[in-house]
Amino acid sequence: MPTQRVSFHLLRGALATLLCTLALGACGDTALLAPEAGMGPHPVLPPPRADLVPTVNIAPAQGWPEGRMPTPMADLAVTAFATGLAHPRWLYTLPNGDVLVAETNAPPKPEDGKGIKGWFMKKVMQRVGAAVPSANRITLLRDADGDGRAETRSVLLENLNSPFGMALVGDALYVATTDAVLRFPYQSGQTRITAAPVKLLDLPAGPINHHWTKNILASPDGTKLYVTIGSNSNVAENGLAAETGRAAIWEVDIATGRHRLLASGLRNPNGLGWAPETGALWTVVNERDELGSDLVPDYLTSVKDGGFYGWPYSYYGAHVDQRVKPPRPELVAQALAPDYALGAHVAPLGLVFAQGKALAPALASGAFVGEHGSWNRKPLSGYKVVFVPFVKGQPVGLPVDVLTGFLSPDRHAYGRPVGVALDGRGALLVADDVGNAVWRVSGAPAR
Repeated sequence: MPTQRVSFHLLRGALATLLCTLALGACGDTALLAPEAGMGPHPVLPPPRADLVPTVNIAPAQGWPEGRMPTPMADLAVTAFATGLAHPRWLYTLPNGDVLVAETNAPPKPEDGKGIKGWFMKKVMQRVGAAVPSANRITLLRDADGDGRAETRSVLLENLNSPFGMALVGDALYVATTDAVLRFPYQSGQTRITAAPVKLLDLPAGPINHHWTKNILASPDGTKLYVTIGSNSNVAENGLAAETGRAAIWEVDIATGRHRLLASGLRNPNGLGWAPETGALWTVVNERDELGSDLVPDYLTSVKDGGFYGWPYSYYGAHVDQRVKPPRPELVAQALAPDYALGAHVAPLGLVFAQGKALAPALASGAFVGEHGSWNRKPLSGYKVVFVPFVKGQPVGLPVDVLTGFLSPDRHAYGRPVGVALDGRGALLVADDVGNAVWRVSGAPAR
């Protein structure tokens, strides 16, 4: 009889998941708190709400109608820096002003997403426009006449394995693919690289490779690279062996390729940046799902050397995740609380610090964050670029909307912002992987 009850419970759960999947959005809880409650230096953290099936609320990918663009904040202007790209995810500005864009998507992951839940998540990814084939290339965009639009483009590198992060150190261009950091020779003004890469080191990948994006940032002195490596699961449901070296930021010695864990317990870090005022390393992190629409806030935080940030055992410091077995109270006691909450399920990916008043005086000190947008929250959250003000090297107040309008009135996605960067004149560039564009946000011309 106990076996029959267990089997019935599993069958009921599978059936509920399947029915919810077919509805694609008809199941799950609704947020009880205003979005702002989960933002700022001291977010509200309500009790978790673990439902039989996860909250699913999808903004189906639509693309931009003719003549439509995102909406900038007052006194700013937006133009299409480049359109017609193939799933642009990440951006990097070279010293001469050329802009590199990683046209990329997930590699094959044969062991990720098996079973009913895996099938369900694949349907979600298809609907949000995240299941297109990867172009596996880095394209160079050049605005030679300075009009804010790239009039030429060329394929700088191709046949890469889901490339993402990029960093130039001297005459070497480093590219983080999903499974390695590669080094290529580069000369200023070059529009195509044909030289074979040199592998600096391997990165965790494999047949699951749940969070496949790998970003890199060079140290100011050019001797180190910092690499973001996301977890292989939501909360270690694939086993801790699959998480070796993951949910972490690595520090890599450029001369030798040797690495160490700089910080761990970061479920899915992506954007990296050096704070101009303090020189501290900061990152944005996608936190765990399926604890309700009000949990857990994604965040922006400084990165402490040797710091442990809780995943998978706890979130926001000592808030224990009861789903993770066996518990590790000794690690929970060490867990650092992040510096700043961005809101539940906003999916922050891009991060770049402001460099003065090129855009507006109110945007002179702080960080721009590209929020890819939620699937595990009702109502939707994210789908915009925000600015987090900094005072004396620390984030304060609430985020300020800088670029919005990515959602249609019926809650379809015209686009989804991902990577952000500053161009050579201080304007903000935003990669849009659903709209297949790079947007440029600048100060509005004087009237």
